Amino acid sequence: MSGPSRDPVEDLRSIAFCLERALEPSYRVRAFRTAAATVAATGAADLADRARAGTLTDLPGIGKVTATVVAESLAGEEPVYLRRVLTLGDTPVSEGAVALRAALKGDLHTHSDWSDGGSPIEEMARAGRALGHEYIVLTDHSPRLTVANGLTAERLLQQLEVVADVNDRLAQDEGPPFRLLTGIECDINQDGSLDQDPALLARLDVVVASVHSKLRMPREEMTARMVAAISNPHTDVLGHCTGRQVLGHGRGGKGRPESEFDAELVFAACARFGVAVEVNSRPERLDPPKRLLRLAVEAGCDVAIDTDAHAPGQLDWQHLGCERAYLCGVTPDRVVNARSAEELLSWASRGAAAAG
Repeated sequence: MSGPSRDPVEDLRSIAFCLERALEPSYRVRAFRTAAATVAATGAADLADRARAGTLTDLPGIGKVTATVVAESLAGEEPVYLRRVLTLGDTPVSEGAVALRAALKGDLHTHSDWSDGGSPIEEMARAGRALGHEYIVLTDHSPRLTVANGLTAERLLQQLEVVADVNDRLAQDEGPPFRLLTGIECDINQDGSLDQDPALLARLDVVVASVHSKLRMPREEMTARMVAAISNPHTDVLGHCTGRQVLGHGRGGKGRPESEFDAELVFAACARFGVAVEVNSRPERLDPPKRLLRLAVEAGCDVAIDTDAHAPGQLDWQHLGCERAYLCGVTPDRVVNARSAEELLSWASRGAAAAG
């Protein structure tokens, strides 16, 4: 139910003010101040008619995001975008990131010594519990990634039995409940298919789909590849979407550039199919870059703030992802691993149900 009309000009200016206070890029600020000027110069009746007809974007300087702000404001609603940015630059980043980290209940992307991790499964699980998690998801690599000792279908089936045994032992310990959830980091093949038997993927709690090969393929081909994987009903999380390696970390400090793809199309697909965009907390990845994470937020995507941990101590990296997520307007309600284990499993089962 809508209330009395707000002032869309003031709402747009308020957003610009919050972005300026947070030292956000000038082009982002300019977009909202330009939109405010356009709205101020447009008659109220014309503005209302365009909002009803969905033609606000026909006005110069009005894009999809600013049109949504105007429409919500005219309907008497506080614009969602304004709510996201109100505390930017007001609440200290450290405080906002700590609050976001406190809301997390698990980690959806971890590795063990069954693929390219350095520690046994149970050690990773116990480290996760010691950090206060209610759950972590074990996501060792799929078979195609032989350099990382990816799991064949047979080895993955064996791992499921090991996970069940680990959970039995953990259940006998004193302390808060904890679950090790089953999963995989599944390679996205060049044609967009997933690198594991679909029937086996359907048995897993969470599937993270990531590109690990042909990272420099042409933009259009990479876009089609990623969208195909996102539309796969078994995909729950899009892992480290650009594949970048930040200079100065890993790979001998050489770094690696981002893959090229149409981010608007990819994130629209994530929003459409309910696939979470991963905020990868590894310091040599920090993926996606903040400009793309903002696009994902604006597209309405859920996110998963993960560590991609390959060792127990790396499970403590989530604060790095939380800081970047907070800066980009991510709120706990959009973070899938801020949900309880049961809520997470219910969310992840949506794709399996569609596949069935």
